[in-house]
Amino acid sequence: MISVEEALKTILVNFRPLGLEKINILEARGRVIGEDVFAPRNIPSANNSARDGYALRCADIKDASREKPVKLKIIEDIPAGTLAVKKIKKGEAARIMTGAVLPEGADSVVHQEDTMKEGKTVIVYTSAEKSENIRFAGEDVRTGDLVVKKGSALRPADIGMLAALGRAFVSVYQKPRVAIMSTGDELVDIEIEPPPGKIVNSNSFSLAAQVMECGAIPIMLGIVKDKKTDLREAFKTALHADLMISSGGVSVGDFDFVKNVMGEIGNAMHFWRVAMRPGKPLAFGAIEGVPLFGLPGNPVSSMVSFEQFVRPSLLKMQGHKKIFRQTIQAVCNDEFQKNPGFRHFIRAVVKKEKDRYVAITTGDQGSGILKSMVAANGLIVIGEEETRIKKGSEVTVQLLDDSLFRSESLQL
Repeated sequence: MISVEEALKTILVNFRPLGLEKINILEARGRVIGEDVFAPRNIPSANNSARDGYALRCADIKDASREKPVKLKIIEDIPAGTLAVKKIKKGEAARIMTGAVLPEGADSVVHQEDTMKEGKTVIVYTSAEKSENIRFAGEDVRTGDLVVKKGSALRPADIGMLAALGRAFVSVYQKPRVAIMSTGDELVDIEIEPPPGKIVNSNSFSLAAQVMECGAIPIMLGIVKDKKTDLREAFKTALHADLMISSGGVSVGDFDFVKNVMGEIGNAMHFWRVAMRPGKPLAFGAIEGVPLFGLPGNPVSSMVSFEQFVRPSLLKMQGHKKIFRQTIQAVCNDEFQKNPGFRHFIRAVVKKEKDRYVAITTGDQGSGILKSMVAANGLIVIGEEETRIKKGSEVTVQLLDDSLFRSESLQL
């Protein structure tokens, strides 16, 4: 049996980013880009107006005010998307819209609100500094700038910038295809009313949802019976995937064959059993180079094991640098006692109370109580050598989502 740290180290050294694929930028949000993107042109491409108003020479209105307005001749209108025809000279102005290219001769733009049009003239009621209300060529991005760095997880702003640069397609790391199977003669499909002694195969679906949350692609292989021949065939079928996950069959029961079959047909069997609860019976190996996680069969054990080991592996395969869940310090609202030697992951609800976080357990912590995971947004992590957590003490909590940081809806 090995520690959680040893297990993680052993696992992650076996994973590296997959190859690249070129996709449309609208499909690329959240994906990790596999290339540096340099600006092929300035943004903006030319000096333009930041306001609706009048382009003019600031020297012409240096003394303008409400008491002493200045009257200028309007020589043309410049809508956005068009170019000026005339050059601004002394005593002249051009009506200009936001985004329109600044006409030659103009060195500032006055807000429309500070003017009044009178026939073919404009009355200006304020002075202006040179370059006021002008956006300059290359002010946002200059030709040759590194705009999106390789290895970045693309956000909406990145997608907008790629569009502004004319990049409709980008190269990103591929999504792993993950084959998922659940083992056990006791399992039935979700459409079937389970007869006495049988249970519905929920693990495949919770694991598939966790896979999708990581950005990977689940391949559902269904239920595999507790027979070595069936397991061998299922593993062979799964070899077209980038990663295999089985749940169940890794304990010490007479029909727990997964680890044995992994050892018989796999090219590598790295470990079996981790010093953690829930999730102690966990196997990791490879068959013909395809990594295989043998997760426990109990629903909570399976999900917690996925969080600790499979999730960071899948994120690493997609080129992510941040592969672990965020942790915070919180005040524990309960008391625990445990034996040394195992790291415990306690399901909890974490809330913000004034200037601190408080962690409250979700009730019965049995590894088959899936409801306790439904209620949880975090896992209280209790170290291997800790034996007692007192109520009111500070604990480390591994967050399972971002619900703790979402703003509450406005009370109107």
